[in-house]
Amino acid sequence: MVKTMKKNKIFTKEYGIYSSETTIQTKEIQNMIDDVSSKGGGTIVFEHGIYLSGALFLKPNVDIYLPLFTVLKGSDDINDYPLLETRIEGETCLYYSALINIDGCTGNKIFGQGEINGNGLKSWQSFWKRREWNPNCTNKDEQRARLIYISNSSDVTLEGITFKDSQFWTCHLYNSKRIEIRNCSFLSPKEPIPSPSTDGIDIDKCSNVHISGCYFEVNDDAIALKGGKGIDAKNKVGNGPNENITIERCEFGFCHSCLTFGSETIRNKSIVFKDSKVNGAWSLLHFKMRTDTAQEDEDVHVENIKGNVSSFVQITSWSQFQNLQGNEMPFSRIKNVSIVSCDVKCDVYFNSVYDLQRYSLSGFVLKDLKIEAKEDGFDINKFVDTTVENVNLNIVD
Repeated sequence: MVKTMKKNKIFTKEYGIYSSETTIQTKEIQNMIDDVSSKGGGTIVFEHGIYLSGALFLKPNVDIYLPLFTVLKGSDDINDYPLLETRIEGETCLYYSALINIDGCTGNKIFGQGEINGNGLKSWQSFWKRREWNPNCTNKDEQRARLIYISNSSDVTLEGITFKDSQFWTCHLYNSKRIEIRNCSFLSPKEPIPSPSTDGIDIDKCSNVHISGCYFEVNDDAIALKGGKGIDAKNKVGNGPNENITIERCEFGFCHSCLTFGSETIRNKSIVFKDSKVNGAWSLLHFKMRTDTAQEDEDVHVENIKGNVSSFVQITSWSQFQNLQGNEMPFSRIKNVSIVSCDVKCDVYFNSVYDLQRYSLSGFVLKDLKIEAKEDGFDINKFVDTTVENVNLNIVD
C-alpha cells in the first residue's frame, strides 16, 4: 500500500488560473507546479470548471486534486506536446509527451472525483483517415498523446479520477514500483468514432503495482503487460519484467481483453487477477505470443471472476509488425497458471492456437469453474502437467 503525507492546499486562483474551455493554460499551470515544488511542495487544487492544457510535468512533492465537476482537458493540437525520449510500444524512442508526465518522482498523488480528459476525437478521426490511405500504418504514424505517463518513479497514487477519451494509451507505467491505482475509471468509446489503441493501463517493466476498485470501458485492452519486443529484447537496455502485479475488485465493460500479456513483453511473474466482474469483453485473459520475441509468463493466478466475455482464455501467436531480422522465431513459455472459482458465460472457453513449436503450456490448474460456452476449444493434450478439477463446462447452442 502506498502511503502519502497530507500536504498544504494551494488553489489555482492564487496563481491567476481560472476555468476556461477556450484558453490553453499550459504555461500558467506548469509555472504553478514548478513554484509549489520549489517552495517545498503541496496539493494543487483545481477549482470547479474546465482547464485546457498541453503537456504538464509534475515535480517532487506536488500533488493534484480535482474535485467533482472539474476537468483537466488536453489540447487536441499535437504541437502542445513536446517531443522527448520516452517509452512507447515496447521501445525507448523519440515520441510525444503525455498530458501529465511524472518522471523520477516519489510519493506523488493525483486524486479527487474529477476528470482528466484527453480530448481525443480529432486524433481518432485523423488515425482512421490515415488508415484509409495506408492500411499498414502503425500507431506511431499518427501523432497522438497519451493521457498520463509515470516513469522511473515510486510510491505514486492515482485515486478516484475518471480518465477519459485519451488520444492514445490512457495510463502508461514504465520502470516504476509501488504504484497504487484505486477507484478510478478508464473510458474511451468504441462508437460512433472508435478510439484506436486507447488501452486503460499499460504496465511496462514495473513491480508491485496494485489496481483495485477500478472500472474499465475502453476500445482496446483494459490492462496490458508490456516490457520490450524484438529478437534481442532481453538484452536491450530499458527492457525488463513485470513482477507482483495485483488486480482486484474491478469491473470491466467493453474492452478487447481484461488482462493481456503482450504483445510487447518479455517476462511477467506473480500476476494476480481476482474478485472482479466483466460484462462484454472480447477476452478475459489474452496471451499474445509475439513471433519475434521470447516471452515468459509465469505464476499467474486468476480467481473469482464473474460475468460474460466472448473468449474465456485466448492464446494466440502475434505477428503484427514482426521483425525477425533474418532469425528463427524464438521459443516462449507460459507456465504455472491457475484459474479457479470463476462463473462465466462465453462464446469460446479456450479460444487458442496451439502453436507448440513456438511456445509451451505447462502447469495450468483449472479448478472449480462454472463455464457456459458455445464452443469448448480446450485440449488437455496440448498442455503439460495440467490439472483439471471440478470444471462444469456446459456447451449451449
